[in-house]
Amino acid sequence: MTDSSDLLRDDAEHLLRELAGPGARLRDDQWAAIEALVVHRRRALVVQRTGWGKSAVYFISAKLLRGQGRGPTVIVSPLLALMRNQVAAAERAGVHAATINSGNVTEWEDIHRRIAAGEIDVLLVSPERLNNPDFRDQVLPSLARDAGLVVVDEAHCVSDWGHDFRPDYRRIRTLVSELGEDVPVLATTATANDRVVADIAAQLGVGGNGDSSSEGTLVLRGGLDRPSLHLSVVRIDEPARRAAWLARHLEELPGSGIVYALTVSAARDLAALLSDRGYAVAAYTGQTEPAEREQLEADLLDNKVKALVATSALGMGFDKPDLGFVVHLGAPSSPISYYQQVGRAGRSTERAEVVLLPGPEDRRIWEWFASVAFPEESLVRRVIAALDTERPVSTPALEPQVDLNRSRLEMVLKVLDVDGAVKRVKGGWIATGRPWTYDEERYGRLEEARAAEQEAMLEYERTTECRMVFLRRQLDDPELDARGPGCGRCDNCTGSRWPTTVGDEDVARTRARLERPGIDLPPRRQWPTGMPTLGVRLSGRITDGPRPGRVLGRLSDLGWGPRLRELLDGPDGEAPKAVVDAAIAVLAAWDWDERPTSVMALDSASHPVLVSSLASRLAQIGRLRDLGVLRRRTGNTDPTAANSAYRVAALVDAWEEPDLHGLRGPILLVDAVTDTGWTLTMAARTLVAAGADAVLPFALASPK
Repeated sequence: MTDSSDLLRDDAEHLLRELAGPGARLRDDQWAAIEALVVHRRRALVVQRTGWGKSAVYFISAKLLRGQGRGPTVIVSPLLALMRNQVAAAERAGVHAATINSGNVTEWEDIHRRIAAGEIDVLLVSPERLNNPDFRDQVLPSLARDAGLVVVDEAHCVSDWGHDFRPDYRRIRTLVSELGEDVPVLATTATANDRVVADIAAQLGVGGNGDSSSEGTLVLRGGLDRPSLHLSVVRIDEPARRAAWLARHLEELPGSGIVYALTVSAARDLAALLSDRGYAVAAYTGQTEPAEREQLEADLLDNKVKALVATSALGMGFDKPDLGFVVHLGAPSSPISYYQQVGRAGRSTERAEVVLLPGPEDRRIWEWFASVAFPEESLVRRVIAALDTERPVSTPALEPQVDLNRSRLEMVLKVLDVDGAVKRVKGGWIATGRPWTYDEERYGRLEEARAAEQEAMLEYERTTECRMVFLRRQLDDPELDARGPGCGRCDNCTGSRWPTTVGDEDVARTRARLERPGIDLPPRRQWPTGMPTLGVRLSGRITDGPRPGRVLGRLSDLGWGPRLRELLDGPDGEAPKAVVDAAIAVLAAWDWDERPTSVMALDSASHPVLVSSLASRLAQIGRLRDLGVLRRRTGNTDPTAANSAYRVAALVDAWEEPDLHGLRGPILLVDAVTDTGWTLTMAARTLVAAGADAVLPFALASPK
């Protein structure tokens, strides 16, 4: 090793200690990656287990390259949780970092200015930003020209075969292709088998087979065994009995952890059940607002909750080294995805419990998710045909013209954009006029791979061999000795298993709670970021909002959904008796700490008669004081902005403050539909400011 290389490694070791503490030392493979990037300007792919220190590689490399006068490092990263952890780590090492993502819209302009002024060492961007018209046309070209290093984090997202393929990640190819030859590129992931590694290499040109190649690429793959993980499978077929089992045994699990559910509704229902049983838990899903996610993550990091009940939205990038357990109520559709999620646990603990409670309905849920994957060719061509080559069409305007819901339509547009058939511009989407071919063979291969992964997950559930060996084999772990012993920790290796019996009384209680009329409406906990930028002095935790509320039903439900949609899509009128009766049933089952003493209708632009008549009937039947309608101020209308910060800003001082003099007890606040929850939150603040003891929100419907 040369003297200059020795000095560079000393600098790298010093930076690592600033990142990870005084006792930290670089692994040999970490240094190999840093040296390849900083000294030789090579392209590299690092496939190492969670907790190995991949982020240290790119932050140290970024700092060293910056010290050589190179441009800022661009890190493409898919999750807000990962970005926040990275920025905090960067600051500890003296790196000036910033993020551009959907959660900090109000800060974009200032960040663009700081990039242009050379004040930022590391820019973390979500993959969606890469095709934002302003960012793509005004910021990205200069970044590609001046970047000192490009990092593709969670690189399995670029692969069709990866467990979390994202169309936006394919746009990274454009960024990489426009880089200078001496700009190093680093791709990192914790979960990639041989097929995914090869696909990443093809997509980004940052890897291949073997440790190195004549083209200057480097691949570093390590073992995936996690000595702290104790894997178990608990087979209980009935859903209510599984939930009761978890409510019974959650307190026995070490520390705090994550409980995964397969759907948003399951996560919400399970969080409500566990809360009722006295556990400090909260739901965390893809529909949770960014600011709310940040607070929930902080609560878990600080052990203020026993668990977050989450969908796969809480996965990559969440870093809690002492996470004590991961439980799945329902199995993910592939062992690779499963290992990615359980890898969050036990990074700095001697023992972490990993429990899978699969159900016979899992396969049906997998099939549903597969059914909303990339649609058949005729539907895709209908999307292309509906677009003009010059006049942009927005996604909402396009939706009624094609037989696809919003989420599937957006996914199709992203794939077509990557394929060059459409282009996102200001105002919406246009067709490019370029020929497009439906890759039927590719989608067929994907379907076959998906089916094979599902079968492998079912095999994991019923296997009698070592469960850790099974998962490592699925990931083509290069350090796995097929003839070696098992892990010695899982239920199959030790013969030690969780009991499966649950008392009938517990099951009946759980079933009654899960089947209770109505849906929980958790209060907003955190103000959106960036409010001061909009002239609104609101930040941090919400202390003057509503208490937990209820919703009669979801518009997407099979039961109440069709009736609520018909009611809300039709002309405004008196609340039907069936709706009043159902609302009474929800209120009767509401286990509030203090019964409301009054009721108030929220001024509604679309359904004023429906809302006010429902409130009046509830007042009569429940013998509550009828406070009438909380009126909007003249000129104030429902906000249309999708971004939470702008919605909240539009709702400040939106209502006339009522006279609540002499009123005691909670107010039941009634609305027709609640979506983001901000309208009820801001209306509740108005009532609290007027003297209300508490506000209990109730709405007829929520979209999801």
